[in-house]
Amino acid sequence: QVPLVESGGGLVHAGGSLRLSCADSGRTFSNYGMGWFRQAPGKERELVAAINWSGKIKYYGDSVKGRFTISRDNAKNTVYLQMNSLKPEDTAVYYCAAGTTSIRPSDYNDWGQGTQVTVSS
Repeated sequence: QVPLVESGGGLVHAGGSLRLSCADSGRTFSNYGMGWFRQAPGKERELVAAINWSGKIKYYGDSVKGRFTISRDNAKNTVYLQMNSLKPEDTAVYYCAAGTTSIRPSDYNDWGQGTQVTVSS
């Protein structure tokens, strides 16, 4: 497996912003779709956003539409998740995934270790 390394998580007040990064290494990054998922305690892993290889096709989970933006820089082998207007219900471990452009976690081959995002009210 090729490692994916997430960064940028942390504690933020409601209404604040964070930007997550996911650095990929060892694969031809520009050939693959990427995704961000999250999992809160006691809940299933859910789609946050996904992006295709070129960055021209993007999908968002309903709960984050209009607040979060996924993007990628193929020259830096990195995918980003800009999170604005954060809410306490956005609190979760956020995972980066690689291999396809899908809304289903089971379609992805490789996963990062996750980064905690906590939004206080």
